[in-house]
Amino acid sequence: MKIAVLFPGQGSQYLGMGREFIDSSAECRAIMETGERVSGVPLGELCSNGPMEELTRAEHLQPAITTINLMCWHMLKNELTGRAAVDIVAGHSLGEYSALCAAGVISVEDTIKLTAKRGALMGREGRIRPGGMRAVLGLTIEQVEAHLESCKVTESVTAANYNTPEQIVVSGDIAALDLVCQAMEVAGGKVIPLNVSVANHSPLVAGAVPDFAEFMEEVSFSKPNIPVYFNLTAAEENDVAVIKTLMANQIVSRVRWYESIMRMLNNEVDTFIEVGPKAVLKGLLRKIVPKDKKILSLQFDTPEGLEQCVENLF
Repeated sequence: MKIAVLFPGQGSQYLGMGREFIDSSAECRAIMETGERVSGVPLGELCSNGPMEELTRAEHLQPAITTINLMCWHMLKNELTGRAAVDIVAGHSLGEYSALCAAGVISVEDTIKLTAKRGALMGREGRIRPGGMRAVLGLTIEQVEAHLESCKVTESVTAANYNTPEQIVVSGDIAALDLVCQAMEVAGGKVIPLNVSVANHSPLVAGAVPDFAEFMEEVSFSKPNIPVYFNLTAAEENDVAVIKTLMANQIVSRVRWYESIMRMLNNEVDTFIEVGPKAVLKGLLRKIVPKDKKILSLQFDTPEGLEQCVENLF
């Protein structure tokens, strides 16, 4: 058994996430308390009761999902100790910070501190330069890029997430998105608008990068003790200075998720555990893993889900 642990990002939130772990575990309550103290946001109340429009603000959502991810990781780690090792970790966009924490690169406190700052800066950029994101189904990355070129929108719209062979998220200026998405629909693509106000992983949020890089300089990073596959490169990295650069540039760069998962499969990963709210990444796996490849794909975000996950593993 070769295990990869995957951490979700924005879009996986729901009201009530983490509540059962908080109710049943003093350790999880302590992680939530740390999250609230570090972020200055009533994360527990927002996660439990919302309102959803407040939870989904980038400056609230990024530390909120991260805190839930870290609670779930802590509980999984307790279950795996002495029984199985995690071979690889990765996170989708925001989830990459949870992966860094799991790999011992940054502390729980610094992970939440960084995601709170990242959320605040990206929220700021979204207010200055509003944009949107849309999922395009049924077209390849090459076809999407060709449409961006032919519509002459490459300076304002990017292929932001390469999620599966035929699920690409485009991000950027609304008028330019309207233009290129209309062309992609004519070509047979299905376009689904995403409920975001920030054009993540696009040039519209580039203003956040230098401020975030400067903020990150004050945070202590260590070499990973578990291999981390990075969104920007779909590969491992151990140099701390390079990791910091990757994490700053990740804000405006493509999430190479499909390539990351394929690299894991080529490295003989056969067990994937999504650690955090919902099962978005588990759903992407179904569209990535070749039909003839046998894997075990698990996810949990409640104590009952963790129990089932452990039963399936052992």
